[in-house]
Amino acid sequence: MVSRTIRSFYIATLLLLSTVSARAELVIEVTQGKQSAMPIAVVPFAWSGSTPPPEDVSTIIANDLASSGYFRVMDESNMISRPTELAQVAYPDWKTQRQDFVVIGRMNVLPTGYAVEFHVLDVHQKVEVFRHRVKGTGSQLRDVAHYISDFIFKKLTGIDGVFSTKLVYVTTNRERTRFNLNYADADGARERLIFKSPHPIISPAWSPDGKKVAYVSFENGKSEIYFQTLATGQREKVAAFAGSNSSPAFSPDGKKLAFVRSRLGNPDVWVMDLQSRKLERITRHYGIDTEPQWMPGGEHLIFTSSRAGGPQIYQVSLADKQVKRMTYEGGYNARARITADGRKMVFVHQSGGNFHIASQEIKSGRVHILTTETHLDESPSVAPNGSMVIYAASEANRSILAAVSVDGEVKFRLPSKYGDVREPAWSPIL
Repeated sequence: MVSRTIRSFYIATLLLLSTVSARAELVIEVTQGKQSAMPIAVVPFAWSGSTPPPEDVSTIIANDLASSGYFRVMDESNMISRPTELAQVAYPDWKTQRQDFVVIGRMNVLPTGYAVEFHVLDVHQKVEVFRHRVKGTGSQLRDVAHYISDFIFKKLTGIDGVFSTKLVYVTTNRERTRFNLNYADADGARERLIFKSPHPIISPAWSPDGKKVAYVSFENGKSEIYFQTLATGQREKVAAFAGSNSSPAFSPDGKKLAFVRSRLGNPDVWVMDLQSRKLERITRHYGIDTEPQWMPGGEHLIFTSSRAGGPQIYQVSLADKQVKRMTYEGGYNARARITADGRKMVFVHQSGGNFHIASQEIKSGRVHILTTETHLDESPSVAPNGSMVIYAASEANRSILAAVSVDGEVKFRLPSKYGDVREPAWSPIL
């Protein structure tokens, strides 16, 4: 957990791990959507099979769109008609029910799997906006549903969807005697266990290609950095130098790893060339330098440092090692993450004694506090489309995952059913 560190010193077989599947723990609960959310109806898709389909594709799509906060999805029980063909659509019915768009579709059985065809209709213009057909096996139907959600989201909002992305996070029991590194769909479904240990696991980070996860494990009595390949479960110890090794972060091209090393007891930022394993020390200061992250171009790092007396965020050039301060508002700013377009920085910000998630515009320096309902927020991770931030929050003496849009308008929770959950990391678009 970053706060403690500073204060105290896809469509395919994505997992063939030898570990067994864990129980699905996370369920999205939308707590706030956009005021301008678009009304949309996702009509249950027709089904040609004689037995129920492996997945309810239309329900997954409806849940995806609703969880985004950009859409206000109509309850199925309120639909006065349920068309599955264009000729069956009565636009006046949907206009009376104040819908902007309607999604209809069909699922057909194929010799090699299934085909899903869907249409998106504009109620006010009384036209078909677009249609698409997707094929997949039974095990891929949930991926197909997320793909369709991404397709619709992109077409109607102009923003890349992230329903097909994944989350990595750490769960632990209340006694903190068991730590699991888990992997799941962005909606919390299909949770899998990547690695388990009786010792802490922290700071998971995705490789840019989504094939590996880096994390810090204390299994050998000190902090060491491991890579784990998701498709095989193969682990590789990457950094186990004297002192502590922490906060791994892949470069945008995946060729380098920034991390924190305390060779002489004082943490500094280092960079490792992953092919040659050559090390380069980036910062040299008597303060604590930690939590490095790459800027989109790969030529600069941002990091947290105590060099001004308290944790603030700085930027360093890899070329000349020149450092400049990025945050000035408030006495505590840490664990920064940059949106993919490089325009905003998201971080943990202390305000009034509480720790919240805040965003800062890189160019203007203007700060916007995104979370106010909770009091101990940490570990933000930005969605690859730059629209949402997932983070760990303290709620009723337990840790849950929550998410907020970078403009603060959309909020949802992903509470765990069985224990504490923290240290989330959002995958790249796979």
